[in-house]
Amino acid sequence: LFMNLEDETGLINVVCSRGCWIRHRRVARTEPALIVRGRLERAEGVTNIIAEKLEPLAATENQPIRIPAASRDFR
Repeated sequence: LFMNLEDETGLINVVCSRGCWIRHRRVARTEPALIVRGRLERAEGVTNIIAEKLEPLAATENQPIRIPAASRDFR
């Protein structure tokens, strides 16, 4: 199975083997945000993650997801 993750820097392909998908299917199909653990591959300008584990990225109304990031100037 292939999934795509996208942010302001571009796309990353997530490759899930049959076994990984069977083990983590519910999380992948129901959670709004995921943590993908696996092996990173870069070749010919393409970035892939060979997924080994998919976990929910928990966020609640009282504790939103906070990701530290520096301000970017798009000019």
